[in-house]
Amino acid sequence: MGVINQPVGQKPGSWLSRALARTSAFTVEQAYQSLGQAGQTQQMRRFSLRRALPFMGPAFIAAVAYIDPGNFATNISAGAQYGYLLLWVILASNLMAVLIQTLSAKLGIATGRNLPQLCREYLPKRISVGLWVVAEIGAMATDLAEFLGAAVGLNLLFHMPLLLAGLITGAATFAILGLQRFGFRPLEIIIATLVSVIAVSYLLETILARPDWGQVAFHAVTPQFAGASSLLLAVGILGATVMPHVIYLHSALISDRVPHRTRADAHGVFKFERLDIWIAMGLAGLVNGAMLFMAAAVFYGSGHTAVGSLETAYQTLTPLLGSASSTIFGIALLTSGLSSSAVGTLAGQVIMDGFLGWKIPIWLRRLITMLPALIVIAIGVDPTYTLVLSQVALSFVLPFAIIPLMYFTARRSVMGDMVNRRWTTILGWLVTTIIIALNLFLLYQTLGPH
Repeated sequence: MGVINQPVGQKPGSWLSRALARTSAFTVEQAYQSLGQAGQTQQMRRFSLRRALPFMGPAFIAAVAYIDPGNFATNISAGAQYGYLLLWVILASNLMAVLIQTLSAKLGIATGRNLPQLCREYLPKRISVGLWVVAEIGAMATDLAEFLGAAVGLNLLFHMPLLLAGLITGAATFAILGLQRFGFRPLEIIIATLVSVIAVSYLLETILARPDWGQVAFHAVTPQFAGASSLLLAVGILGATVMPHVIYLHSALISDRVPHRTRADAHGVFKFERLDIWIAMGLAGLVNGAMLFMAAAVFYGSGHTAVGSLETAYQTLTPLLGSASSTIFGIALLTSGLSSSAVGTLAGQVIMDGFLGWKIPIWLRRLITMLPALIVIAIGVDPTYTLVLSQVALSFVLPFAIIPLMYFTARRSVMGDMVNRRWTTILGWLVTTIIIALNLFLLYQTLGPH
């Protein structure tokens, strides 16, 4: 692919640079050892963290999109307005995300190419270019939301002007993306660390909020609505959870991470990647759930049902739970925005390179995607309102990523012996239909006549 997994044979100057570059090569060596052990004995086939560890990483980068600032906005609104009622939507959305990300990873492993590259190769040029235009709209909307989220986090924590916070966010994302020149592993490690910070933040928030665990257990598995507005919010949760840009990105992250020497290697990589996906997406699902039941316990439980913006949530937490809780919330939001902004830029690279074959420096891509957010901040548009509009744009874009994914993974001529089984294809198209129908409903409710 050449965009995410940069060659590590370069000779950086400092010992730290050499050590960072070595981590990717060492990971590949360890991965080949694990693949060589697979299938030797029954004992070797049992789960081993040491054998699985070299394959952990790509799904954590993809999982960042599932706990980005858009999720903060929708989950907190849902918990504040309806308590624990819509917790089951997060579980259902997360299971859909597991399936979709698994298919995206399998596509990259089976073909050695990413989804945009396959669209360019197999589809008519007009369709491929059209998909690129739609994908770029989604990438810009994603970047806008994530960049704004980080800027709002800095603003809330340090009371700095939003424009200055935006510039600092840009510099921080440049630093994170700069790790790419040392190969894939340093970037995976820093993103996984940032995801862990978000998870720990919400573990602490949960301890402070003391939710009703009986209600959490009941509503996690009991589908319920409370009128049309709760349905609309449920669709918003789905729209903020299943993200189009990481459908493109995941296939790229895994396509040549561990080059396959044999077809058995490809199946082995996929086995380990499924574990990576379940762990990363499971963690993202827990964080999303914690966002909702924290808001349910704190805001809904105290009658603060009108909490609908990130700023209001931050300000309301202090009198209800103390300053520590609002600080933890701000740290989680900042970390989410920084990590997801970096991941959004990576996805933009994959989209442009895959659909068009254009390669541009990552700093230029980051600069281009920063500009809309800086303009929005400079003219004083409300950040939360902009986040909502970005989710509407993503709802429009999502089908244009899922449908090609289902089309290619169901074709034996593309996937070979890793083609979808019949039940996987049926389940995938069912999930695709549900997502498209709900997103069309969201678009109608948002943009239609009132």
